[in-house]
Amino acid sequence: MESIVLSLPVLFGLIFVALAFDFLNGLHDAANSIATIVSTRVLKPQYAVAWASFFNFIAFLFFGLHVAQTLGTGIIDATIVDPRVVFGALTGAIVWNLITWGLGIPSSSSHALVGGLLGGGCAKAGISAIVWPGVIKTSAAIVLSPLVGFVLAIVLVFIVSWIFVRSTPYAVDTLFRSLQFVSASLYSLGHGGNDAQKTMGIIAVLLYSQGQLGGEFHVPLWVVITCQAAMGLGTLAGGWRIVKTMGSKITRLTPVQGFCAETGGAITLFIATWLGIPVSTTHTITGAIVGVGVARKVSAVRWNIASSIVVAWIVTIPASAAMAALAYYMVGWFA
Repeated sequence: MESIVLSLPVLFGLIFVALAFDFLNGLHDAANSIATIVSTRVLKPQYAVAWASFFNFIAFLFFGLHVAQTLGTGIIDATIVDPRVVFGALTGAIVWNLITWGLGIPSSSSHALVGGLLGGGCAKAGISAIVWPGVIKTSAAIVLSPLVGFVLAIVLVFIVSWIFVRSTPYAVDTLFRSLQFVSASLYSLGHGGNDAQKTMGIIAVLLYSQGQLGGEFHVPLWVVITCQAAMGLGTLAGGWRIVKTMGSKITRLTPVQGFCAETGGAITLFIATWLGIPVSTTHTITGAIVGVGVARKVSAVRWNIASSIVVAWIVTIPASAAMAALAYYMVGWFA
């Protein structure tokens, strides 16, 4: 199939759309980084988003670009990617993000983008476009990332409870209010490290399809910096509706529980990013928050809220894929 060669203004326009998705990703997923530290009243929301935004931006200093490689070449065949596929993928992901953001549903921006790529790629080349090992790895992470976050959070709650069993509640509360700055920083690093790389992969594969990378797929430094900046600015803009859901509707959190949830989630994200797996920060922190709630008592978790979030997880990939395919075909109708 012939690849479409774009003029530079149109190419820059598509890159701008990709960065707009990255901004919306930060806006949509800001709650993942700050929900616990806001709900425990350790930081006011406006200070919490600035804190998270900073660590989102500097994440590229700590991680390799394995996730960008997976998104760029491991979901659909890079050789069939063209601007229509990229436009369809971004449109599907952006529309789904806006819908769920408007409804206050903490769905996954990551899996919206994966669904968009699958929808755009299959619209062009059918299911032969799918790189199954990458899709299977990403799909497995839908289940494993919240499960790992859940287990780590429970383990951390029990370890902390054992270590501080003789301490007064006031002393523990005071200590973990300070420690939440550390755990929130780690989670924001993990968030920026995993999520910003997804847009890097999209922009890099677009440049590759246009012969702008010298024939070999890689992620240029300017793409890394602009994607991290776009995500940081999105986080700075906040996402208050989802903060409320993540921070208080699933379960009530204390500073100790907030620390355990953020730390468990951060460890999960660090492992996934080093392995090059594009996981959902939303899935991960939700699993961790449910874990600390269950560690207190099962009835402490509002299971109706948690179950509605799970439904959104299941629907995200097919919904964004359908929207991406529609956007792909619409470009053909008007081209």
